[in-house]
Amino acid sequence: MSTDWPAYVQTLGLAARRASRQLVTLTDAARSRALDRIAAALRSQTDALLAANALDVDAAARAELAGPLVARLKLDAKKVAAMADGVGQIAAQVDPVGQTIEAYNRPNGLRVERRRVPLGVVLFFYESRPNVTSDAAALCVKSGNAIILRGGKEAFHSNQAIVGIVADALRASEIDPAAVQFVDQTDRALVPLLLKQDKHIDLVIPRGGEGLIRLVVRESTIPVLKHFTGNCHIYVDAATAGIEQQVVDVCLNAKLSYTAACNSVEHLLFHRAAADRLLPAVCAALAAKGVEIRGDEEARRLFPTSKPATAADWDEEYLALVAGVKVVDSLDAAVEHINEHGSHHTDAILTTDLRAADRFVKQVDSASVLVNASTRFADGGEYGLGAEIGISTDKMHARGPMGATDLTTYKWVVTGDGHVR
Repeated sequence: MSTDWPAYVQTLGLAARRASRQLVTLTDAARSRALDRIAAALRSQTDALLAANALDVDAAARAELAGPLVARLKLDAKKVAAMADGVGQIAAQVDPVGQTIEAYNRPNGLRVERRRVPLGVVLFFYESRPNVTSDAAALCVKSGNAIILRGGKEAFHSNQAIVGIVADALRASEIDPAAVQFVDQTDRALVPLLLKQDKHIDLVIPRGGEGLIRLVVRESTIPVLKHFTGNCHIYVDAATAGIEQQVVDVCLNAKLSYTAACNSVEHLLFHRAAADRLLPAVCAALAAKGVEIRGDEEARRLFPTSKPATAADWDEEYLALVAGVKVVDSLDAAVEHINEHGSHHTDAILTTDLRAADRFVKQVDSASVLVNASTRFADGGEYGLGAEIGISTDKMHARGPMGATDLTTYKWVVTGDGHVR
């Protein structure tokens, strides 16, 4: 292929814009039928997908990629079935496009409405997991958006196969296959060029490591919806009598169920009144599972085998078997610490005091705040969105796990009867 990358990215952008103009004219029934066809095709072509995925897994092994990365990359029949189920769930959701957000009549007789409409074209950067490809494609088709997918080179063959299946299903549904395009070149020189296609692309969503996201933010002339890090906290309140085992279980789940996930807990804060009762038990349970505890002075007194935490620890997203532990004097001190050091992703409180829970929810400035539940629930599927295209720590235009509705904006529709001003 020619290395005329400016022409290549412009072709992608023009085709995506063309497809987006068709998508906006389609009914929800037409878009949902296409998604059902995609789900069926994923199931029927499982063997072909697994063969493509095997090429990526073999290459990852030869490149000595870290074990957790290889695990995220690898597909099996069960994962492909889950991908197909996810697409089917998105197809069955209520159509977000065309919804009337509000409507009212003005005193002069004008009818004013605010209606949901697609964003247009989304550019999506992501790494490792091939299932993200089908999730992102389905969410964009459901919401009437075209999408350009730029996956990591480690999943190249898997992503190419998935997008090929999607394109065939779109064609069979009489939908322009350019509605879901795959950047089939891995040259990094493409990235800054893609990020300058503001004439054709409406939003960039980077999903991956902090380095990737900062690169996209730095280079893009297109609005970027970002999620830098997941420095998540659990605060164990003073009012925890009677739920001691629940506290241990939630902390273990939040750290261990998927340690490398962005919604895994990284830091535990204990109210001084609960620390003697609970901090040693929680830390011992975590340490027994191989978690390194890094504590402040008070935490180390209560759990002497912990290592000393440095000032830098409180800002760290470990994504590893490490947990920072700190004793605080009050709920207000916990909130102040979270808002200062957290990444505004997901934070939780464990308490039996409803007033304390309410204060925590109101004062913690994060996209997801949980009460008496593991931080691991901060997920589009767990929130009933079917899937997510990402988790935004921004406040505009979307926040937290992003489903199909979060891939819409709105327009004003005003109807008169020959009105003049």
